[in-house]
Amino acid sequence: MQPPEPVEHSRTIQCVCYAHSVMETGAAADRVRHTPVDGGAQLFTPPFLDYLVRLHDEFAPRARTLLRSRAEVLDRALRHGMLPGPLPPSPVTTETWQVPAVPADLGRPGIEISGPCSITSMFINALNPGPEGERAEGDLDDDEDSAGHRLVDTVRACHNRVAAVNRELTYVDRARGKEYRIADGELPFFMHRERGIHLDEPDVTVDGAPVSAAILGTALTLYYPGRAQADRGQGIYFYLPKVESAEECAWYRDLFDRSRAQLPFLKNAVIRAIPLVESLPAVYQMEEMLHALGPYAAGLNAARWDLKASVFEFTMADPKSVWPDRFGVDIKTTPFLANIFRRLVAVCGKRGAVPIGGMATALPSTDPEVNRAAAAAIHADKAWEAEQGFVRAWVAHIFHMKTAAEPFKQLSASGRKPKPETANPENYPIRIEVPAGPITVEGTRRNARMVIEYLEGWLGGRGAKGIDSLAGKPGVHPALMEDLATARMSVAQIAQRIRHHARTTDGPAAVHDFALAKTLLAEEGEDILARLKAKDAEMEARYRKAVKIAMRWIKNYTELDFKSLGAYTRADLEKIAAAPDAF
Repeated sequence: MQPPEPVEHSRTIQCVCYAHSVMETGAAADRVRHTPVDGGAQLFTPPFLDYLVRLHDEFAPRARTLLRSRAEVLDRALRHGMLPGPLPPSPVTTETWQVPAVPADLGRPGIEISGPCSITSMFINALNPGPEGERAEGDLDDDEDSAGHRLVDTVRACHNRVAAVNRELTYVDRARGKEYRIADGELPFFMHRERGIHLDEPDVTVDGAPVSAAILGTALTLYYPGRAQADRGQGIYFYLPKVESAEECAWYRDLFDRSRAQLPFLKNAVIRAIPLVESLPAVYQMEEMLHALGPYAAGLNAARWDLKASVFEFTMADPKSVWPDRFGVDIKTTPFLANIFRRLVAVCGKRGAVPIGGMATALPSTDPEVNRAAAAAIHADKAWEAEQGFVRAWVAHIFHMKTAAEPFKQLSASGRKPKPETANPENYPIRIEVPAGPITVEGTRRNARMVIEYLEGWLGGRGAKGIDSLAGKPGVHPALMEDLATARMSVAQIAQRIRHHARTTDGPAAVHDFALAKTLLAEEGEDILARLKAKDAEMEARYRKAVKIAMRWIKNYTELDFKSLGAYTRADLEKIAAAPDAF
């Protein structure tokens, strides 16, 4: 992966204006402060700031209320052992209703390519055909878990999205002498993913208070690329990350409504949203979340890593809920997790929505045997999802797009229709269990390596990084494109084992504690550095900081502080790296 790049495209964003008074615009601009970043002045115009402030005034207080409700649900689980559960039956679950007709492109079987749209070369590659000449059906242009969670990333993402919609996005890598351009032909449809409601953007403030990252990202996307898409007759589609309740989906519904009212060019635009089911509370409210989105509902996505991390967090205080090595917990062969996915498909079938599956993260290798093994694993995974009724899923690299897409396309082409029972959510009751499998030091070591590698990338401005957590180990194992969800899950598993002094069940006998975790982090940090073929002092410093930050992050989790890495500024992380070890 390349480091973050400056925006290089052939046209700058034009100011988008709508009817308002000069006085109101001036008042809004006076209330907003933002850190200067490359490309920011083109976006933070008086008309945009007027729109942003109106959204902030109406939706920031509601967001804070929703976050307090979240905290109460988590507290009940941690302090009183009361896990989230289903809501009482209501007309939403018992009466007949359907989401509005899903746009044709969103119902297309195949694959969506995912990646940070702030990294221009990666974004262009994602929009172009893969090595076998086929494009993805959709593009998940991400400013969330695979992005850097900085204002500059959000600004670059906005510029790049506009240029991509207008087919004007280019990038020149002068160091490599390579030019990137969008190839001819139909582009994938765009699925925008902004940061979630739980995060703020500290570099943009209104009246001195940080603006919600969800409000900022959604506002920028609707105002700039949204207008470009509306002008071209394209649907404006969003993934909604980290939502935990129907009330949070209603918040997005109202934000879309208010944006339509304020921005005339959105009046007749098609706007749709797909919640990511990646938190334990959301698992129990899938129908309610679709209903709450009203005219914007389109489908549900079955997230994997964040869902596992959420289960870790909600059960962190329970000594009976310690998981085995997470690497062996496969959705396909773990009945209670498979049932959650089947229930999601059933909810979508019952309500006319589109079910979207999970991510295939394998990266291409120079070793053909590694690529063959990766392709076989991806095909088996996507064939299972297609058999369950998913219409599409995600892939992290264009190299594997065709392999990942084929099972969905083949099943759709066969004309096979889902059985009626697969559209009844009650056939798939939710139970949260502890999977079968071993607890090993090597599993904990692999988590430690993953966190260090990810944090090094984060400190370098990347939210996604190719990582081989088995580097140096025997066997065939491709590197995987990992994002924030993987690091969160790895931290949570290490912390859970420390908190409950988990004993290994296979391999060398050991009891998990801070001393063991520190040893593993130190050993893996040194091994990573020893294996690097090319490194400089700056990279080595990032890895050493990553070890220290990993300790602080793990310690926080053992203390039931699950603050997202994305909630820390880079200055915060530098202070942690300079402080004494957390343990």
